[in-house]
Order: sequence, then C-alpha cells, then structure tokens
Amino acid sequence: MNILVAHGGGPTAVINASLQGVIEAARDSGQPGKIYAARFGAEGILKGDLLDLTDVSAERVSGLSMTPASAIGSCRRKLTEADFPIILDVLKRFHIDAFFYNGGNDSMDTCSRVNELAIREGLDLRVIGIPKTMDNDLEVTDHCPGYGSAARYAALSSAELALDASALPIHVVVLELMGRNAGWVTAASAMAQRLTRCEQLIYLPEIRVDMDRMLADIQDRYAKGHGLLVTLSEGICGLDGKPLADTGLVDGFGHVVPGGTAQFVSNQIIRELGIKSHAEKPGLLGRASIPYASEVDRREAYEAGRYAVEAAFAGQSGSMVAIRAVREPEYSGSMFLTPLEKVANAEKKFPREWILDGNQIADEFFAYAEPLIGGGLPEYVDFR
Repeated sequence: MNILVAHGGGPTAVINASLQGVIEAARDSGQPGKIYAARFGAEGILKGDLLDLTDVSAERVSGLSMTPASAIGSCRRKLTEADFPIILDVLKRFHIDAFFYNGGNDSMDTCSRVNELAIREGLDLRVIGIPKTMDNDLEVTDHCPGYGSAARYAALSSAELALDASALPIHVVVLELMGRNAGWVTAASAMAQRLTRCEQLIYLPEIRVDMDRMLADIQDRYAKGHGLLVTLSEGICGLDGKPLADTGLVDGFGHVVPGGTAQFVSNQIIRELGIKSHAEKPGLLGRASIPYASEVDRREAYEAGRYAVEAAFAGQSGSMVAIRAVREPEYSGSMFLTPLEKVANAEKKFPREWILDGNQIADEFFAYAEPLIGGGLPEYVDFR
C-alpha cells in the first residue's frame, strides 16, 4: 500500500512523534509500498509536491520524536470546493491507498471532505485523521496529542515567573498564553499555585472579563505582598464580546488572530492602579519546546500515528484516532476510532464548572491534567 501523510495547522512539540509512528508502522506492516509526505500540508498536496520518505534511514526516522515543529511542513489553508477534486486527482496520480491528516478541528473537516469525495467517486482510499492540537479542543477524545507538552510548558514557566514575582514583589507579572477560544493551556498555569506561594489570577476565554473587577482583584491580591502572577489566554474578551487585544488579522481559516493581551492588561494596571507591571508572552515557544515536552504526550502522539496506520491497513476509513483515558488507580491511555463527522469543526471548550469565581481553577482540572503533564515536577526551595 502507498500512503500519504500531511500536517495541518500549528505544529506541536510532539507532532513529529506521530509522523514517526506513521512511518514505522507502515514499515512494520508487511505491506510494502511508497511512504509519501506532503510538503507544507494541503499546499503540497494541491501542488503535487510530495516528499518520498520510503527509504529514509531508520536512524533519521527515530530522531523525529525529539524534533520540534514539523519535519514535513504544515500550512493554514481553508480549502475551497474547487480544491478537493484537485486533491483527489493527486491522490490518484500517486496511487495513494491510505491518507493520514494530522491536525485539529479544521484539518479533521478537510479529512472528512476528502473521505466523502472518495466514496462518491468509488475510489478505494482509506482516510484516517490523527489528532494534533495544543489547544486540546477536539471533541470525543479525552485529550489531544500536543496538549500535555504545552500544558507542561505553561505550568513550569508560570511557576518560574511566580517565583520571580514573589522574590521581587514590586510589580505584577502578566503572562499571556496561547488559546483563542479554549482555555485548556492557560488553565495549566494554575499549577504554579501548587509549586509556589505566589498569588495568582487566571483568566480563560470561556468567561468574559469585567475589566473593572479584574483590576480590583489585581489590586487586592497585589496588596497582600506575596507577589502576583496574572495568567490569561490570548483570546479573552471583555463584556462586549470583543477581544481585549486584536491584531486586526485573520488566519487562513478566517479566524481572528489575537495578540497583545498581556501588554494591554499590563498597561491598564500601570495607568489605572499606579502599580508597576511587566508583560510576558512566550508565544510559539509554548508549543515548540522540546526540553519541556511531556513524555506521556510524546508516547501517545507516537501511538496515535501507529494506530492510524494499523487501522487503515485493517480496512478502516472515515475516522479519527481518539484517546480513552483511565486515571485511577494510575493513568493509562488507549486508542480508539471515532467518526470524522463527530470531530470536524467541533470545538471542546474548557468546562465552565472548573472555573471558580471567574479567575481560579478547580481541583478537578488538576486530576485531569497532571497525568498528561507528566511527572518529575520540581520542588523549589524558598526560605521566605
């Protein structure tokens, strides 16, 4: 069987681990054929620009799991009705028997559309989606490969900033984390409260922000003298439903590109409260950092890639790989398939019942996220 794998949307720290799983599963299948990868995702498919990875050495393939970003390139492109027949023609030209698309909500929609068109045209093509998103906002699956690593980065970076803020409590530190509509990554920053004694306020896009109340809460927490870290999602909105900070740009899928939220809030703290404030925004580092990557996340990303190939070679199609998780008495995750139509363009928000008083995170979230972040969290020394 000839296979094609493509990446869509923003890469994660473990997307290449899924690619490694795809390649190694194909080689272990006993059904030799060509292993193709689309250069820069859907853009490469439309151009017929495919990388032939069939004979890439096992040593290079094994290095994928420790490589950040996307080793084959990705893209943000909203496909049109005119694009899908072109994609199908390319799949026919390269005699592709199985197509794997690794991405988030929009990518699963693309996957579903390709599968539907192949069925209508009577093409014997197996189509399987591989989940990938640091935002953790895909439905059905317990969590998404890419999230555990982004959550670990958010947790540890927030703890480091919290220690700095409490060691020199002369200003409020405001940290902006990725998350346009879903606050899963920013919620992980609440781990700082378990690792430090710094005061912390957390704002997710699931709840609109009353700026007057936010500033009052900041003033109250800062006055305690223990230092204050404010963490917020880039996409948080005011009571009017508009983002607190808006770049004025849209991405390839028509989504508004947020940005500058931490700086906006920091400026308000300085102007309205007369308190020094410092804004931080790690941005892409939050999804690309290999040193902060979660071992659980890396392993499950690899397993998702393998499972996709094994399912396709067993005759499955029209599905996305999903993860079923058991957390007690100890964590274990297993793979299963869910129909693409259940996840295409669907967005799983952070549970509102896990947001307390608008700016704190409930213990239920920690029980959910800690196994995904992985062990080995530091125990900091603080003599104060």
